[in-house]
Amino acid sequence: MTIAAAPAPAAPTRSIPGPPGLPLVGSGLDIGRRPLRTLRDARRDYGDLVRFHVGPIGLGTDLYAVFSPEGAQQVLGGEAANFRKENAFYDELRTSVGNGLLTSQDDDYQRQRRLVQPLFTRRRVDGYADAIALESRALTARWRAVPDGVVDAADEMSRFALRTVSRILFGADVEEAVAVVHRSFPVLGAYVQDRGVAPIRLPRHWPTPGNRRGVGAQRDLYAVCDRIIADRAVRGADPGADDLLTLLEQARGEDGEQLDRDELRDQVLVFLLAGHETTATSLAFALHLLAGHPEQRRLAQEEAEKVLGGRAPTAADLEELPYITRVLKEAMRLYPAASLIGRRSVEETVIGGYVLPGGSQVLVVPWVTHRHPDHWEEPDRFDPDRFLPEREKGRHRYAWFPFGGGPRACIGQHFSMLEAVLALGVLLRDFDLEVVDHRVALAQGITLRTASPMRIRVAPR
Repeated sequence: MTIAAAPAPAAPTRSIPGPPGLPLVGSGLDIGRRPLRTLRDARRDYGDLVRFHVGPIGLGTDLYAVFSPEGAQQVLGGEAANFRKENAFYDELRTSVGNGLLTSQDDDYQRQRRLVQPLFTRRRVDGYADAIALESRALTARWRAVPDGVVDAADEMSRFALRTVSRILFGADVEEAVAVVHRSFPVLGAYVQDRGVAPIRLPRHWPTPGNRRGVGAQRDLYAVCDRIIADRAVRGADPGADDLLTLLEQARGEDGEQLDRDELRDQVLVFLLAGHETTATSLAFALHLLAGHPEQRRLAQEEAEKVLGGRAPTAADLEELPYITRVLKEAMRLYPAASLIGRRSVEETVIGGYVLPGGSQVLVVPWVTHRHPDHWEEPDRFDPDRFLPEREKGRHRYAWFPFGGGPRACIGQHFSMLEAVLALGVLLRDFDLEVVDHRVALAQGITLRTASPMRIRVAPR
């Protein structure tokens, strides 16, 4: 049964619509087990601001989901100071991967941003194209050796993106980090997600199976980062080294401030997490979508062949691959890696005609906004030409925001697009694609992920 969505009131009201939930758990089970479907259905049934109660009636907590581009802009942009990274999920993430750019706030964040921003200028990021090309070449060689040509796109893109960001971070030390990170990050991510939504969080030092797995994964990640940083400190950076760890160690503020050893590790962990999971998700879904859409695949392959020929890609090719860029943007619309963004309101404010209480737990939901029927025609259809310049002009800035927005927008978004476009161009030039798993189950962790195989068949061209 579909319920008519409640219209926004003419004057601000405190009565925010939402599902009644179950007596003992409210909407907790639905959000915990089926978050993406539950949130999309809620927008359809109740409108662009929806209240969920999690826990027993009269107890528990309220969660407010924001679905409109205008609301997303208000939370992430115009009133960003009133919406902080303070909730159970960020507490757990901060404890697990440290107080880096993704999790820090206030003076800590401003200081880190000042030190790190020069490392992510367009000119600096374009210098990473050689590492992207090197790992793309290694990936194509591995795919050519697969006996039946069947690969899991999600797993392959995770490994590729991790190797690429590890090479950019550590230079020659890439092999030591990749195995540990690939094994440990999924375990730690599931641990953070489970604790972030748990009604009761047991102390981390209690020897439960979940704690042992999660704390063990964290310990392994910290150890490999600390070891690489310590070894680098002993031997010093190689002359002319420009890997990101060297640049982080050398970064200085106007008054000579720099990152200490713990802050270096925290930044490295955040870059490893954010720098590979988001790009991997975008690439995996782009490949899977193209494998199932022959006409769009043909157009993308023709562009890749024309621009790249038989050579390695360079940063200058990014502007010459507009169709492949549109493919990736459409993949990020349909499957945004950061599909849910949490915040906590500080003071009472008004969103979409409703009074949002101070201290509220708030979810901005790119997964739903990117499929909002008021802003996207046939929102479930794969159509890269939605991102033609003339069609983007009239669109709300926050109808599409896979990198967040406002003062906390992702610092690495140019790097992510450069890596994804160049890598996809190489793969499309070198391989034809065919879907094996037409339906792929999704799950929500720190980022959007697959919960079932995403196999495609790749055939050398």
